[in-house]
Amino acid sequence: MADPRHQALIDALSQAHLTLLGGFAINAQDDLPINCGSVLLIGPDEPRFWPEFIRSAEYQDGAPDPMDRWSKRQLNRIAVIHNGHAIFPSDGPPFAPFYSWALRTGLAWASPIGLLVHAQAGLFVSFRGALAVPWDVEFDSIQSPCSSCATKPCQSSCPVGAFSKDGYDVAICKNHLTTPAGLDCMTQGCAARRACPIGQDRRIPDQSAFHMDAFI
Repeated sequence: MADPRHQALIDALSQAHLTLLGGFAINAQDDLPINCGSVLLIGPDEPRFWPEFIRSAEYQDGAPDPMDRWSKRQLNRIAVIHNGHAIFPSDGPPFAPFYSWALRTGLAWASPIGLLVHAQAGLFVSFRGALAVPWDVEFDSIQSPCSSCATKPCQSSCPVGAFSKDGYDVAICKNHLTTPAGLDCMTQGCAARRACPIGQDRRIPDQSAFHMDAFI
C-alpha cells in the first residue's frame, strides 16, 4: 500500500501547479540532509503552470530570477509541511547533480543530442527543485522513447547544427539566437526540443520565450 504521506504531497504539488517527474531511493553515498527515504524530482505541471506563475509576486516585481524565487517559496513551504527537505538546481557550489538524479529515476534518459528527455515532458523537461522525503517511493522504470524513435528529429532540427557527435556547441547556438534568423527559437522555444514527439504542445510559447531570454 502506498504511503498516505506521498499522496498528500502529490496533492500539495498539484495545488501549486507542480508535478512529480520521478524519484529514487536515497543511499548512503548521496550526502543528503536525510539518510533514508526518497528524492523526488519536481517540475512544472504544464501547461497549467505558466498562467499561474505569471500571476505571482515574483514574476511581477521586476527583481532578478523570478522563477527560481517562486520555486523556492513554493517548495520550501511544501517541504516544511510534509517533513521533507527542498533542494534546488541553483543552490551551490557545490550544485546538486540533477542530471544524474534524473537518470536514476528510470523516467529520464540522455537523448541523442545529449539533453535529458523525459517520459512525459520530452526534451522540455525541467526541474524546479527536488524534495528529499522520509518515506520510500517505488517507481517503475520504462524504456527510453528514443530507442523506438526511428527518425530522431531532434538531431536534424537545429537550424545551425549546434548539436553534433562532438556535443552541444553553446557558442554557435547563442550567436544564432541574437540574429533575426533566431527569432523563431527565441519566441517559440528551441527547435530541437520542439521536434521531439514526446511532450509536444505542453510548453506554452510565452514560457519558452521566458527561458530563452534567460539563456542568452
